[in-house]
Amino acid sequence: MGVQPPTDDTEEPTAIEFGIAALDAKLGEETIDYPATAREVREQAGHIEVPFDSAGHSMTVGEALEMATETRFDSEQELFNALHPPFERKREATSNSLLTQLRALVPF
Repeated sequence: MGVQPPTDDTEEPTAIEFGIAALDAKLGEETIDYPATAREVREQAGHIEVPFDSAGHSMTVGEALEMATETRFDSEQELFNALHPPFERKREATSNSLLTQLRALVPF
């Protein structure tokens, strides 16, 4: 009987980004001039899919903007602050689903 030797892999496990952290990483690829309206952000980045939970469920920036109450953003931080609640609502709604609860019971 043999045992495989340990690998020399020193890389840290990859973290799964979702919500605002994932949005921040994806918006780095787009150029949005602030101040910006919701319409301008939608035209520039509305197509970007952003995961809102660790299971990989996602929605577009455009969908999040439709759920947001603000329509003008003076900075990227204001955009993130406005989009955080829609991402959280979607995450909570998905995590409360019966299918998600059943998946949590399975150990793999």
